[in-house]
Amino acid sequence: MSAPEILQFVTAVDCYPNVSVAYRILLTVPVTVASAEKSFSKLKLLKNCLRSTMLQDRLNGLAMCSIEKDILDNIDFDIVINDFASRN
Repeated sequence: MSAPEILQFVTAVDCYPNVSVAYRILLTVPVTVASAEKSFSKLKLLKNCLRSTMLQDRLNGLAMCSIEKDILDNIDFDIVINDFASRN
């Protein structure tokens, strides 16, 4: 059985609540570690000696664009430009 199947079984049986909590923690740790590693590797690519003078806000924005590239690919830039132009 895989870990999610074991969690479903332990939750359905409901006789060991501490085991259920332990499996939930076990299943969330790899996701948080992987996302942190991804963020730091992207940050290392962005922050090199040539870009060490950039401010924190700009670095945060570039890092978010680089990390969430799949979301950024789906954005229609014409809508964003028109929205920005209408606000000024």
